[in-house]
Amino acid sequence: MLRKHSLDPSRVFHHQKNTPSLPKIDLVFDICYKGKRAYSSAVELPAHNRQVPGSNPGRPISSRGKNVDLDNLIHLQKLDKEMMGISLSLDDIPLRIKKIDEKIENSSKIITLAKEKMAQNQKKRRDLEAEVKDLKTRISKYNLQLNEVKTNKEYSSLLKEIEEAKRKMDRLEEEIITEMLAADEIEEEIRAADQKYKEGQEKFLKEKEALQQKKKELEERRKKLTQEKEELMPKIPSDQVSLYLKIFVKKSGIALSPVNDDFCSMCHVRIRPQVLNELKGQEKVIICENCGRILYWQKKESAHSL
Repeated sequence: MLRKHSLDPSRVFHHQKNTPSLPKIDLVFDICYKGKRAYSSAVELPAHNRQVPGSNPGRPISSRGKNVDLDNLIHLQKLDKEMMGISLSLDDIPLRIKKIDEKIENSSKIITLAKEKMAQNQKKRRDLEAEVKDLKTRISKYNLQLNEVKTNKEYSSLLKEIEEAKRKMDRLEEEIITEMLAADEIEEEIRAADQKYKEGQEKFLKEKEALQQKKKELEERRKKLTQEKEELMPKIPSDQVSLYLKIFVKKSGIALSPVNDDFCSMCHVRIRPQVLNELKGQEKVIICENCGRILYWQKKESAHSL
């Protein structure tokens, strides 16, 4: 096949390796195909379609005398694609709810920390006030002793003790005033944190309710898609479904690739003219020799349908 651009094997491998995998392929597979033995049994590609030296992967696969049911296969691919998107969204919702809960918890922690700071402030003030009370008692005791001393030396010593106690009491009272001012600031901090918590909680609860409603809607949509798929599957020849499923699992949920402007839209390899003619006839299943997906001719007016 001719290439759209210089595409060596390493670039092809790199492209496929870095194509983002869609998770929950097994989940979609189980939801849609479990229990349908005829459909879920994967089949090996015929020898001429295996990607091995000497093979001709561009040749079409026979569909046991039946024309390939591309319309329904494309419809099947669309259903699978939407279901995988729903699965991704449903997986994301619990994580988003968890983050909201963490934000609520963090807002609550801010209030708790502010209240703990206030408790420490109050304890320190009580300790300081207790020291001041003890010093006042000591000063009163020294004043009484002044009337009982008999020598000037004892009198001077008591006066010195009284002065030291008064100086220390003044320092403690200044610390008490400082702590009282700090308490006013902490109270304001608590009020602001509490207001922010209430506003945030209201917002976060609305976000959670919206996510839970979205989850419900997505689950209902997935249920309808599953039912639609169950009705669609019997309409497609079983060998074509089996081939689709095998590629679906191997290729991260994308089994079909439309041909746009003579190129495979998934791997961008040019399709040979002979194969293009066969694609337009839609009589046989044709596999892309590069990416291994089922090719189909996409008309210009439906270029954005898949």
